[in-house]
Amino acid sequence: MTDTAAGFSSKPDVRPANAQFSSGPCRKHPGWDLSSFSTQHLGRSHRAKAPKARLAEAITRSGTLLGLPDDWKLGIVPASDTGAFEMAMWSLLGTRPVDAFVWESFSKDWADDLTTLGIEHLNVHKADYGSLPDLTQANPDNDTVFVFNGTTSGVRVPNLDWIKSSRSGLVLCDATSAAYSMDIDFNKVDVVTWSWQKVLGSEAAHGMLALSPRAVERLENAPAERALPKIFRLTKNNQLINGIFSGATINTPSMLALEDLHSALDWADAEGGIAALKSRTDQNFAALDTWVTKTDWVDWLAEDAATRSPTSMCLKIVDPAFTALSIEERQALIKTMTGWLDEEGVAYDIGNYRAAPPGFRIWGGATVDASDITQLTPWLDWAFDRALQTIKPSEKTTEAV
Repeated sequence: MTDTAAGFSSKPDVRPANAQFSSGPCRKHPGWDLSSFSTQHLGRSHRAKAPKARLAEAITRSGTLLGLPDDWKLGIVPASDTGAFEMAMWSLLGTRPVDAFVWESFSKDWADDLTTLGIEHLNVHKADYGSLPDLTQANPDNDTVFVFNGTTSGVRVPNLDWIKSSRSGLVLCDATSAAYSMDIDFNKVDVVTWSWQKVLGSEAAHGMLALSPRAVERLENAPAERALPKIFRLTKNNQLINGIFSGATINTPSMLALEDLHSALDWADAEGGIAALKSRTDQNFAALDTWVTKTDWVDWLAEDAATRSPTSMCLKIVDPAFTALSIEERQALIKTMTGWLDEEGVAYDIGNYRAAPPGFRIWGGATVDASDITQLTPWLDWAFDRALQTIKPSEKTTEAV
């Protein structure tokens, strides 16, 4: 059905119950209520006994939910996932060659930073947005740096089979939009980082840093030989600072954000743990994939189905009228379409990442309901049909002009 006056499809009859589809900070969990938070630790020192115990509890609960091995160390660190991953690279890398895999914005940032750090033998394996580099180039004698899920491209590694269990190098994995939504084989990685703001939908600014026994051994016996700012220091006198991994954070954390994390963990436990979080995420992907499969103007940015992210779901427009435009025109049209959806209150923050190809990025992590994805899709059709009229006006509109 079309709006004959405007020349584009009429507005859908359905609306998502929640229009928040941002890829970070992400939607709060169903039932989230600020008034239910405990406030007893607000305004107190995070180093006091009770607040410190609350931080330690969050670490324990986070590791248990993720299924982190008992012999790993997990700590809360500053500056979200970015801070956690930078801390790991600065502290661990430089004593042997490094293989860095790049296929989107953040993996490129890590490779650029490794260049800045002066890694003597740095091998950067690149692929364009939508693809993965050749993962078989990973040398088990080298250290390896990669993102599990490319948040800005919607391309993830399908598995970790390409990493050798018997390796001499360390594997550093940025798992910020994969943790709690995708299977991570901890036998294949040595450092895993993520943030509270992604799959759990908690507040941003805090990162999680998980270290395997092999990573701890490197830190204590063969760390990178470079000066470290205080905020990156994980050892003192060649010994791991265990307090970081038991609630004694390097810098002052937000105790309110901490309570928000506990709220998310309460919800995750009530839902059924990590299996339920993965199931909810998979249902969200299936809801969007059903629409993409039957829609001829749009497709997944990830070319290989096995690499398509179920969390940061990135789409490209393939209609010839759109692809014939310059990249600047395409980006402007995406901004126009997302603006319409924002004005209608049906989808917030679903434009592509600024460095990614023009398209949509829709969050499908566990805090999103699949019904909202389903009810969003007719609005995407509406926005594109409306945009199409600006590219090639109908004959009726042309004649009127």
